[in-house]
Amino acid sequence: MIYIGCDPGKKGAVAIIGEGGISCIPFDEKAYTDAFRRFNTGAVCALEHVGAMPGQGVTSMFNFGANFGFIQGLLQAFGIPYELVRPQKWKKEFSITADKNSSIAVAQRLFPDVSLRRTERCRTDDDGIAEALLLAEYARRKL
Repeated sequence: MIYIGCDPGKKGAVAIIGEGGISCIPFDEKAYTDAFRRFNTGAVCALEHVGAMPGQGVTSMFNFGANFGFIQGLLQAFGIPYELVRPQKWKKEFSITADKNSSIAVAQRLFPDVSLRRTERCRTDDDGIAEALLLAEYARRKL
């Protein structure tokens, strides 16, 4: 079985947990398409279902919605069953607060051998990759 976690934000990511190991992919339309094509058989996905937040601009919300729709379209096109999961629900599973650093800390604890950096040149761990990885783990536990 293959478990996919998707954080659809602009700095989001997709994480894939399967028999062959763990893959984390920062947001990139071509990379997402290739990954979903490659991992569509026997896969299930937890897609974070978030809405607009106070103080966010119209343009950023439009871009976020476009990313969210793009990911949903890929999942449907490749026949990957998915569940929309509210942040409150999956974060409760891991006792994570709203602080992005808590997502990073939990992901590091559960997956100590997985890099949470967007590229090899990055110096800090990325909360989008951490949250995608935790969403994939949520899928493994719950879906």
